[in-house]
Amino acid sequence: MQEKELRLEKFKKLRDSLPYRFEKTHSIRELRSKFEKDFEPFEICLNGKLKRVSNQDGIKVGRLEDGERELLVYFSQGEDPKEGESISLFGKLERKEGKVCLIDAKIASCEPRALNEVLSELELEPGRFFARVSARLMNLRKMGKAIFGDVQDWSGRVQVYLSKDGSGEAFESFSELVDIGDVLGIEGELFRTKAGELTIEVKRFEVLAKSLNPMPEKWHGLKDTEVRYRKRYLDLIVNEEARRAVLIKNRLIKSIREFLDQNGFIEVETPILQPIASGANARPFKTFHNALEEELYLRIAPELYLKKLVVGGLERVYELGRNFRNEGVDSTHNPEFSMVEFYAALWDYKDMMEFIKNLMLFVCQKTLGKSFIETKDRLISLEKFEVKTYFGLLEEKTNKGMDFFLNDTSELREFCKNSGVENVWNLSHGKLIDKVFSIFVEESLTTPTFVIDFPKLISPLARTHREDKRLVERFELYILGKEVANAYSELTDPIEQRERFESQRTQKSAGDEEAMLADESFIEALEYGLVPTAGAGIGIDRLMMVLTDEESIREVILFPALKSKGA
Repeated sequence: MQEKELRLEKFKKLRDSLPYRFEKTHSIRELRSKFEKDFEPFEICLNGKLKRVSNQDGIKVGRLEDGERELLVYFSQGEDPKEGESISLFGKLERKEGKVCLIDAKIASCEPRALNEVLSELELEPGRFFARVSARLMNLRKMGKAIFGDVQDWSGRVQVYLSKDGSGEAFESFSELVDIGDVLGIEGELFRTKAGELTIEVKRFEVLAKSLNPMPEKWHGLKDTEVRYRKRYLDLIVNEEARRAVLIKNRLIKSIREFLDQNGFIEVETPILQPIASGANARPFKTFHNALEEELYLRIAPELYLKKLVVGGLERVYELGRNFRNEGVDSTHNPEFSMVEFYAALWDYKDMMEFIKNLMLFVCQKTLGKSFIETKDRLISLEKFEVKTYFGLLEEKTNKGMDFFLNDTSELREFCKNSGVENVWNLSHGKLIDKVFSIFVEESLTTPTFVIDFPKLISPLARTHREDKRLVERFELYILGKEVANAYSELTDPIEQRERFESQRTQKSAGDEEAMLADESFIEALEYGLVPTAGAGIGIDRLMMVLTDEESIREVILFPALKSKGA
């Protein structure tokens, strides 16, 4: 009989007895924190007898024991310890996969500390502490009259143990009914094995959910990215990094809200279904409202509604929610994404730049617990930001000045064509400039950099620069080559705003599907008077990519857009 058929037979026996609820006393993390002390890794010398030495990927691994306790040891490259020796080892003590281990150990002549004394300080004896937990069985080791396994809930893992003598009927029913992947309600007493493993001796259990499908065979992780994205629930079960990403994103969103709330901003909600898709350069999704008998759009940005609220007297407002743009899917774009936009009356873009500096540092410290981002090959501090001009960067990378980009479209088209830009004859003047910036500049902006003073051609909602009428007071923040924030002094002149919308209308008529639609209700709101205002937008998913050093946006969205199978 196939494994799935065997599981189905067990499920049929359990169907009528599956519980409606289960009252747990602790999460696994709560149990571990109660009996396991958190500590920063530290160097130490320990003495003991070495046993069970093996080779793992070229590294010798063994267990050091002193008669009462034992410790897992990972030796330095090149060390060749012999099993059965009594030796002194110098290395770094730290937790690895929840267990205290000696890392990078070397055989040494040093003044050792007693192994039992050190472990007793870090790992308390639970003294047969009673607990009820709900967790999924992740592996199983049957040894005659004893069963060992590891169970996992959202917060962590712990070992479980059943014996024929000590667990009674639970041992037999566990052997008969339980498979790897089942979610169990477990009652039992905690104890610590000689190897230091915190363990629940199971006295009673219930199957809370039966896994009819076998779990992935490779418990070191689900590697197929296609399966991981389509079956995110399986990814979350198997891969610790996937669970960690969810928690980080949760902290990220909370920290943004906390900072904005602390600084007097009010959170609001604006429509997702909108009669006019405006507020950004993007192609919208269309839908139809049957009762109203009119075509509506999923919002591409909340910007115009939020500025209407500033006109109405709400001096500091923000919205954190979903936007929708009918665009391609790649490593940094998903058709629906999370974004926060916020607006402050009486500020300009320089005020907003200082505010975002402080916001980024606050968010990093709250989310990661430090003031820097750790990548594969460097540390990126969020305590120092550079400021560079848009055209200064273009000139630095292309040896072409501002006049070249703003005055001569024929030469610019030829330059874009030679630079690998496709369909140059169909792109507007502004799009050509933007393409060059994307190709030549963006990836080089690895350290936190504010790029300021954008061309007016690509900024229809930003206020004209006070020193150069060809520019606007706008900046984008780049970190690790990715745009994280976009902000500007808001255009408050209703006459100029109408002219900008007309220019966008001309571009749309010429074939630019991302050109912005004119919103007459927004212009009317401006006619009642919008005070000097600065606004900003931050892509939550893009910021998450930067904080976790991920190259694909699909890694930080639980259910990314994917083409249907067979399509």
